Amino acid sequence: MRPLISSLLLLATSAVAQVGPDYVRPETVTPPSYKSAVNWREARPLDTLPKGAWWRVFGDAKLNALMERATAHNQTLKAAIARFDTARAGTGIARAAFFPTADVNAALTTQRTSPNMPSAFPLNGLHYVGPSYNVPLDFSWELDLWGKIRRQNESARADAAAAANVMQNVLLGMHADVATNYFRIRALDGELATVRAAVGWRRQALGIAQARVKAGAGSELEQAQAETEVASAEAEVSALQNQRDQLENAIALLTGTNPSAFKLGGNASMLPPPPGVPAGVPTDLLERRPDVAAAERTLASTTAQIGVTKANFFPSIRLTGRAGYLSGDVANLFEGNSLNWNIGPSISVPVFAGGKNRAYMEKARAAHDEALANYRQAILVSFNDVENALAALRNLSAQSEAQHRARDSAQEAAKIAHARYEAGTSPYLNVIEANRSLLLTERACATLAGQRLIASVSLIKALGGGWDQSLPVTVPVTTPDPEAMGSTAPKKGFFTKVKGWFKKG
Repeated sequence: MRPLISSLLLLATSAVAQVGPDYVRPETVTPPSYKSAVNWREARPLDTLPKGAWWRVFGDAKLNALMERATAHNQTLKAAIARFDTARAGTGIARAAFFPTADVNAALTTQRTSPNMPSAFPLNGLHYVGPSYNVPLDFSWELDLWGKIRRQNESARADAAAAANVMQNVLLGMHADVATNYFRIRALDGELATVRAAVGWRRQALGIAQARVKAGAGSELEQAQAETEVASAEAEVSALQNQRDQLENAIALLTGTNPSAFKLGGNASMLPPPPGVPAGVPTDLLERRPDVAAAERTLASTTAQIGVTKANFFPSIRLTGRAGYLSGDVANLFEGNSLNWNIGPSISVPVFAGGKNRAYMEKARAAHDEALANYRQAILVSFNDVENALAALRNLSAQSEAQHRARDSAQEAAKIAHARYEAGTSPYLNVIEANRSLLLTERACATLAGQRLIASVSLIKALGGGWDQSLPVTVPVTTPDPEAMGSTAPKKGFFTKVKGWFKKG
């Protein structure tokens, strides 16, 4: 018996075989550079900023405060952290399979033995009726002969890494949404200031038109046109305010706040130009994008699962044992004569399962192929996102420059039209058209300023966040929910938990 046990222990502690494919990251063809990064990328911009706080490149204190609030209270992020905790706990469950299990299963029974049971000596009708006290220690240990447990651990660790990257992707997306909505509000504030100013000077123009009609120097047509312009501008104010209110409510949700209790003050100051963001080279995306990293880790997990299912075709050996005390009298239960034990291997050889094992393997291979396709698609999407963001920044820069020239020309045209109207050499319709053009160009300038900053946010998100890739992945610090029972809630001591069990009962 001892040589057999020693051989089994040797098999358990040394890798005899490990079935299934070993994971190797798939080859990916990447271009040497981005086609839209020409004449735009700065050499070394803001490379000292930490990876997590990329929004600080915009230098906006209110945006910084919103980001901190969103990180602490966003419910979607808390759910992603809980999923990561679930996956991390799964690695502990998988790791426990390497170790033996032992349970004490004490039992008190009243029994009657059979006088016809097999026995080494004649029972002659003797039997036992009475209590039975049994305090055994059950022992079980599966030997990882084919690497099934090791593959399960590989899969669990990859799942935990994928969940961590998904959590980082949720965090990145949430921060990008906050920044995008914030800059949209800032752009709308600029438009609102322009339109409200237009309402003011259009009312002044209406007053002048009304005075001219009373003096007999103007026509009622001019007055009606002036009234139309005032009403149109007031309608535009309401439409813009409606957009702003909806964006404000969206930020409230992102920050985990009831929209009824959230208010974001206006800021009509001019938006700054977008900051320089280092695009890097395309191969960086394979390391920087959390969604690409999550897809790659999911692929690694599914690869390991193929080995798990393949191991089901091979025999499994489990070392089992039981030792304890058995007696019909509690007084001598723990005496030496009450000791009983057994130990030995349990061998399970798969013979017939109705095709279940093969179906499991086919399922695992299909899951691997799906994960592989998702990984390659994630890479293509990442390149697409970066190219779109770079193209948007380049084109919006040229568009903004042209729009500012158009605004300057519209301002000059409005001055000329107003002067000619006051001199009586031009109809009021020319003033209206010039003022409309000026309003449109000023609003377009404010919109483009916001779009350029939003494009910068999109580029940062497309690149995977910040720039310091040497920083480890960390779990965001969120505000614990009092009702939470997981790792985000305050930990309770053992005796507090026991009291809670009795209260529930």
